[in-house]
Amino acid sequence: MRKLYTICLTFALLCTVAYAAKKYPMTAASVVPSARAEVEISKDQNGNTKLNMTVQHLANLENLTPRASAYVVWLQERGGNAENQGQLKMDRNLKATFKTVTPFKSFDVFVTAEQDSRVKGPSGPEVLKATIQP
Repeated sequence: MRKLYTICLTFALLCTVAYAAKKYPMTAASVVPSARAEVEISKDQNGNTKLNMTVQHLANLENLTPRASAYVVWLQERGGNAENQGQLKMDRNLKATFKTVTPFKSFDVFVTAEQDSRVKGPSGPEVLKATIQP
């Protein structure tokens, strides 16, 4: 009985390690030198990629040159077009979180400063970027 318990526990630990989240630091552009961000990647029950971004010290939009009205999060699969995932909203302490799910496995995630949060393609300056690879 004890041997069976040990085998089950070992298997459970191996499964946990296999499905554990992986963290990727995001590179900040020179227009936001104090920004710090990371992306945590894990798998959901359907095999999709869950993305959880945390951001600190990203500049207020009105302090950027040129001035912008929204930070937009983009995902871009290798060889594909960038897809708008939504707006990244900072709180008064210059912190933000953003969560999404994608079928992509290898992709770039980046944030741009845009004039309109509903823009179809990135047109403003890129402020944060990470490359996700399994």
